[in-house]
Amino acid sequence: MGFFGIFDEKEPSRAEAQLHAIVHGRVQGVGFRWWTAGEAKPLGLVGFAKNLDDGTVEVLAQGSRSACQQLLDTLNSGDTAGHVEHVDAEIGEPEGKYKGFATY
Repeated sequence: MGFFGIFDEKEPSRAEAQLHAIVHGRVQGVGFRWWTAGEAKPLGLVGFAKNLDDGTVEVLAQGSRSACQQLLDTLNSGDTAGHVEHVDAEIGEPEGKYKGFATY
C-alpha cells in the first residue's frame, strides 16, 4: 500500500439499518455537514450529509442499527456544530449502497 492508500475507503459490509434525518436550525454555513461526517465515520456509518434549499440538512446514514441510533442521539444532543432546533428522523431498512460518508 502506497501513501495514498491510507485514504482508501474500505468496502462496507451490508448495512442492517438506515437513518434518514432532516435537521432544522442554524445548520448551514457552520460546518455542520463536516461535523456530521466526523461523527458518522467512527461509527462505521456510510451515506451523506447534504444542504437542502430550505436551509435544513438531510442526513442519510447506513450501518448497524445501534450506530444509526447513536448518530441520531448525537444529532439531538445539543452538542453539535451550529444550532439544531429539531430533527425529523426515522430509522428503517437501508436503500441504496454507499461506500463512504460524503458531504454535499
